[in-house]
This record gives sequence, C-alpha cells and structure tokens, in this order.
Amino acid sequence: MHVLVTGAAGFIGSHTVLELLDAGYTVTAIDNFANSIPDAEGHPISLQRVSKLTGKEIPFKKVDILNVADLDDVFKAEKFDAVIHLAALKAVGESSQKPLEYYTNNVTGSINLVTLCRKHNVKNFVFSSSATVYGPPKELPITENSSTGAGITNPYGQTKYIVEQILTDLSIAEPDWNIVLLRYFNPVGAHPSGLIGEDPKGIPNNLMPFVSQVAIGKLPVLKVFGNKFNTPDGTGVRDYIHIVDLAKGHVSALDRIQKLGKIGREVYNLGTGKGYSVLEMVAALEKASGRKIPTEVTVPRPGDVATVYCDPSLAAKNLNWKAEFGLEEMCRDLWNWQTKNPNGFLSA
Repeated sequence: MHVLVTGAAGFIGSHTVLELLDAGYTVTAIDNFANSIPDAEGHPISLQRVSKLTGKEIPFKKVDILNVADLDDVFKAEKFDAVIHLAALKAVGESSQKPLEYYTNNVTGSINLVTLCRKHNVKNFVFSSSATVYGPPKELPITENSSTGAGITNPYGQTKYIVEQILTDLSIAEPDWNIVLLRYFNPVGAHPSGLIGEDPKGIPNNLMPFVSQVAIGKLPVLKVFGNKFNTPDGTGVRDYIHIVDLAKGHVSALDRIQKLGKIGREVYNLGTGKGYSVLEMVAALEKASGRKIPTEVTVPRPGDVATVYCDPSLAAKNLNWKAEFGLEEMCRDLWNWQTKNPNGFLSA
C-alpha cells in the first residue's frame, strides 16, 4: 500500500512514518512545519533521521492542508491507497486563545483532505483523534462506547470531535469508505535510537517534555497544576503511552483494512489502560536521568479532571495491537532523546 501521511514531520508523524516503512508500506509525506523543524533547504530534519534509521528515501512535499490546489497536486502526482491524517494544530491552551485558527486548520483542513480523497478515490482513511473527545469521563476506564462530545473544555478537543462526526456521517452516507478513528491518550517518550523525539516550540504544552527540560536545566521548575485531586497522591492521573507503541497502532489499523478489505468505520482507544500521576511521572524521570526535578504546586487549570485512563482491549482484539512499553521505557527513551538533542532538532 502507498500511504499519504499528513503532518508527517511532527512527533507522532515521524514515528508513524518510521513504523510504516519498517512494516513494508510505501510513504509519501507532507507537512507545513507548523509543529516541526526544517533544515536550511526546507527538508524536515525528523524525516531525514527516519531515512537514516530505515535506509529508505521518503518523498516529501511542503504542503498546507488549507491550500486545496497544492494538496490536489499531491494526489495527482501519485496513486495513494490510504491516508493517515495527523496534520493539526495541537496545543490545548493555545486553542482557547485562537479558536478560529484551530477550527479553520483542523476542521476545514480535514474537509479539504477528505474531499480530495473522494475525488481521487482514496477510500482508506486513518484519523488521528484524541481522548479529549470524551470530555470529563463519567466512568473509568474509558471505552470506545463512552459518550463523546459533552463537556469538552477547549476548541482543540472540539475540532477532533467535529472531524470524527464528519467522518462518521461520511461512512454512513458512503459505505465504500474504510475509516479508522484512533483516540490517543498521552503519547510520551522517543524512538529508542534517540534520533527522533518530541521537539516542542517554545514552552512545552505537555507534561513530559516540560519535565525533561527541567531535568536538563533548560527550564527552572515544573509547575504541578493542583495536588488536591481525589487520587492517591493528589495530582492528576493520566494514561501515558510510548510513542513507538502509538505509531505501531497506525500500522495495525492499515493492516486490518488490508486484511479484511471492508471494515466501514471503526474506533479504537490507543493507551496502556493504566494511569500514572504527575508525581509518579516526575519520579520515573528522576530515576531515568539521575537528577532531582524541582516542582512547585499551583492551582489546577480550568477543566482539569482527576483521573483519565482507557480500556484498550478492543484494539488488542481487533487490531492485534497492545502497548509493549511501560513507564520505565517511556522515561528512558525520553531522557536519551533529551540528552542527545538538548535543543531538539535545532542542535542538528
């Protein structure tokens, strides 16, 4: 299968491209560098390193999914069998300050992409969704049947929910599509080689890149948002998943489409099914790095809930996928990436 990957140069994209190539898929990559770093010639450094790891060339085009003409040219140039759609603006906090930009990029961009898929008869589609579509969980663990759309606290989560709805309605109206919605929990870590990893621009939005930047001395202290939650140590509990496991989930989704030929629309949680608190994550990175990480407790953020973790058993059953890496490997690989790339890809 020849797969078009959007947002291919980002954290999840680069790891997914690597796993696709290792599994024997052919990949064409597009990205607009909203969340990633190009070199002086405009090639994504992350994908150059994936080429190095796999020994395979990756055709790349700098394309923004809001630019329909450029996107159409990509479809005209190649015959794709499937699309993995990862391109999105992704900072939860920023989405509340820039809702229009988020809705335009994430929703309109996705409609552009799906419309061109239909035009060029590419009906196998894997969408990068998020656990945020569930809103505050009514019961734990979260299953794929848990309610979605109610109580979502930020525009980022809303955009993922809206695109899920669009794809669901499309699959009902046009049953010849195969659509897989992958709801990610909290991806962390890096490729064990230390060559690719998460490289947030500016202050990290996610916990673990922040923790590792404090550990290496780039940031002075980790702010812990609340320590009075109803959890064992009072700090928020989340389901963290190693980025390599998450990337392999996309390969498993395509494998299922290839094997069955017709699946309609399916939804899967990608998580470990186990929650860790903020303080447990900090302790694990302290162990991996051998360094003390200073923390400072501050007030919870609006909409923060105490505990979120999923039941990933449906993915185990249907996709033959389950997370193989635990907390120790997540922190080991994150620290390896951080020490080898103290300034992310820019140190290249």
